[in-house]
Amino acid sequence: MPHFRAVVFDMDGLMFNTEEVYTSVGSELMRRRGKTFSAGLKDAMMGLPPQQAFEAMIRWHDLSDTVEQLIPESNGIFLELLREQLALMPGLVELLEALEAAGIPKAIATSSCRELTAACLTPFDFARRFAFVLTAEDIVRGKPDPEVYLAAAARFGVRPAEMLVLEDSQNGCRAAAAAGAFTVAVPGDHSRQQDFRTASLVVGSLADAKLYAALGIPAAEVLGRGKNPS
Repeated sequence: MPHFRAVVFDMDGLMFNTEEVYTSVGSELMRRRGKTFSAGLKDAMMGLPPQQAFEAMIRWHDLSDTVEQLIPESNGIFLELLREQLALMPGLVELLEALEAAGIPKAIATSSCRELTAACLTPFDFARRFAFVLTAEDIVRGKPDPEVYLAAAARFGVRPAEMLVLEDSQNGCRAAAAAGAFTVAVPGDHSRQQDFRTASLVVGSLADAKLYAALGIPAAEVLGRGKNPS
């Protein structure tokens, strides 16, 4: 039997390669201002909602821009690049199918705004596969505050401890752990050096057999092919 009553996915860097896209966006924003988008700046912004992320950028380089100026400029660059660069993270489709076969409901809780979230989900017709999607506009306090994951548990009508959360960033894991959810860190190249001590489990990818074991789903059920995720 499945071990959890609901699963919540972060989006950027977890479902899609958008952290790579954001690196290109940040680099272009800073190039226009004669600055650099360093790894340290990216880490400082990762997992935060737009308002806080761009406040961090402004502080980092002592920019004269306001958040209200940077967000639409950044979104415009992002949407242009997305057409060419958007890709699914390994194991995502198989995991979605396995959860659906097991009858475990799923949702998305992202720090991205509705516009950019829709731009990522629409090409793959993913929105219909989730019970609901929570974005930056749906909360007051962004990650690492637990608000978004407490809201997700309430929407599902489950205790946070009955919910498994998938995250790729330190801030996201801190939010999920603070909410009381079983937190699974899925670090990527963009976040591998971050601190994931708050996570209940750290896995190599969405196709990791340890993730399926935590979910209580036999790995052999993946696509019904009898092959264990690697």
